[in-house]
Amino acid sequence: MSRLRISYGQKLFLLASLPLILAVSAIAVLVAEQSRALAEREIRGLETQLIEAKKRELRNYVTQARNGFYFVYGSAAPDDAAAKEQVMQILAAMIYGDDGFFFVYDYDGTNLVSPRQTELINANWWDMTDSEGTPVVQEFIATARQGAGYVEHLWPKPSTGEEARMITYVTSFPSWRWAVGTGVFIDDVLDTVAAARAEVEARVQRTFLYIGGITLSALLLVFLSGLFLNIRERRLADAKLKELTQRVFDAQEAERGRVARELHDGISQILVGVKYALDITQRRIRSGDARAADTLDKGLDNLGEAIHEVRRISRDLRPGVLDDLGLGPAIKALADDFRARTRIETHFETVVFRNRLDQDAKIALYRIAQEALTNVERHSGASRVDIDLRGHRSGATLRITDNGTGMEAGRRDQTGIGLRNMQERIDQLGGTLRILSSRAGTVIEAQVPLTHLLPPEEAPPAQPRAKA
Repeated sequence: MSRLRISYGQKLFLLASLPLILAVSAIAVLVAEQSRALAEREIRGLETQLIEAKKRELRNYVTQARNGFYFVYGSAAPDDAAAKEQVMQILAAMIYGDDGFFFVYDYDGTNLVSPRQTELINANWWDMTDSEGTPVVQEFIATARQGAGYVEHLWPKPSTGEEARMITYVTSFPSWRWAVGTGVFIDDVLDTVAAARAEVEARVQRTFLYIGGITLSALLLVFLSGLFLNIRERRLADAKLKELTQRVFDAQEAERGRVARELHDGISQILVGVKYALDITQRRIRSGDARAADTLDKGLDNLGEAIHEVRRISRDLRPGVLDDLGLGPAIKALADDFRARTRIETHFETVVFRNRLDQDAKIALYRIAQEALTNVERHSGASRVDIDLRGHRSGATLRITDNGTGMEAGRRDQTGIGLRNMQERIDQLGGTLRILSSRAGTVIEAQVPLTHLLPPEEAPPAQPRAKA
């Protein structure tokens, strides 16, 4: 089973997408929690207001009912049965709405008035509890004994027979030992609160959808932008690769042409001269001519010149001294050969490198020096060239200065193969190339970073001296 490999473009997309997804997720969760908390506070405030309104309504009902029969209760004795009967009839007749009524329990738990649930009358309900286990009648009586108050409980609705939540206001007739009260069902309040919570949750869900849609759009935009940039960069890279390949081919052909010309114009003609001298020598030897030694010496001189040309071409292609002795001696040999060939005064200065430059840096700096001297010979008209090579804390620097006519701005900006080769070689090393040119001359400075300097070799440990 092959491993799952992620391409560079996919890594870049993930790198751009993951922070966005994490940030948006954190924002979405924070917004949702804040929205829920704020809405919950508002809903609780609404629920409190609605319940307080219900309580005030109940208190008004009880107050109005008490005012209706207070003239009877206020003047009656604790054992006045007729007064009690009259008050019970008044309370039994006070029904309102679909489920509103007044009830009366004595302190022992016996129901005396229950107009909408008459099956409760004259029975003791001291142990009555609702489905939540609340001892309802005991709560009524305990509240009445304290004077007055509210009791929240479950109670069967007279209109439906189903248990629903109810708030009851209870007051007391202490001289008769009665608990009198009325209640109101708050299922409408609970439904309103539940609907409000559902609406809040729906809003939160919509917010998540909106944020998700925005995030998806942003990710799609990032993906399309990355795809566009990837395609564009790939096309540019392909174009640059084609251009570089063509330039490599051109450079190869130019080098082959140069070698071919040197072989044809130099070595080939010299070898023809050697063959001609040897042929003449052979004929003179056969005929006994004393001049055979002269033509043989001339052929040997031509052969020596051919060997010298072969060595020069080989050195131009790949100088052996660069591998054997290092960059400093190689550039010195290049400068000496340049001085001898062109008669241009050439000075070379350097510090001891101890071959600390890596192979890529040595080849690049040697080729830059070689190309710079070729440009001096062909274009500058200079009479003096100074070459300086040294290492320092930032790496190594090669500086070539001439006193020629300089390069014109237009010719300097052209993409000549020589200058392009210099720039590309130094770019591959991560270094810098500076070209300063004026009518007083040209300065070419190539700097190689410290990463291409090898660490100094450790000195071999000292051998112990043998004892005499």
